[in-house]
Amino acid sequence: MSENVPPGTDGAASRFPVIRRVESRAVIGWLRDGGQDLRQAAPASLFYGACFATAGWLMQVVFAEAYALFAGLTTGFLLLGPFLTLGLYDLSRRIEFGTPPRLAPTLAAWRPNLPNVGLFAAVLAVVLLIWARASIIVFALFFTGGLPTFGNVVHTVLTFEQPDFALVYFAVGGFFALFVFAISVIAVPLMFDRKTDAVTAAIASLVACSRNPGPLLLWGACIAVLAGIGFATFFIGLIVTMPLVGHATWHAYRDIVAPEDDRQVAAATQ
Repeated sequence: MSENVPPGTDGAASRFPVIRRVESRAVIGWLRDGGQDLRQAAPASLFYGACFATAGWLMQVVFAEAYALFAGLTTGFLLLGPFLTLGLYDLSRRIEFGTPPRLAPTLAAWRPNLPNVGLFAAVLAVVLLIWARASIIVFALFFTGGLPTFGNVVHTVLTFEQPDFALVYFAVGGFFALFVFAISVIAVPLMFDRKTDAVTAAIASLVACSRNPGPLLLWGACIAVLAGIGFATFFIGLIVTMPLVGHATWHAYRDIVAPEDDRQVAAATQ
């Protein structure tokens, strides 16, 4: 058996999954279970967190004097996310199946379904390039006070020093964030776990959002808060918060997407 596939899984692509309804209180359970995974796989999980933090520091340097600073950082993290979080999902699945959560096997977790993960990342790239352009326009029209630095933008956003800029930026950014969240909230773990194609995974994610709008909006807000803590601590907090998000997302996926046996039962009863 491949070292990258824990017991109880196979390499066959799955059909469209059964999407279950969950309650808002399930979000607490996802965070609790994600925290337990983080503790059990601390060395490997924190390695991925350090990768996020390092990426943040590098992107801060690259976009230090750019109008599209926040868009560039967001774009970079969301493009890196599918590849880095795959390792975190692998760690959580290994813990679930009683396999030692070692780092080395998870580094190649993307390989079994690389074409679809790559296609999904390409779709995100297109969406986020549009967002980056929109961000530049918002900065040009609403941000006053010269060319912003990272510190300028953070201060302006947190203090609402320029309310028109903050409101428009959050409105435009929120639209793109909600769209990306809606197509991806369970898509990447589904592609990893069942080798599902990118289109099916994105549609399944949209269905999950339509059936669980309250819980998943709450989950999206939790992700935003945890990411915001990472940004507010100049990316140091990402070392812990991003692994927590990754592990908790795995448990969200397990709660929302029914096991294969449930799909077969549902088909038989239709």
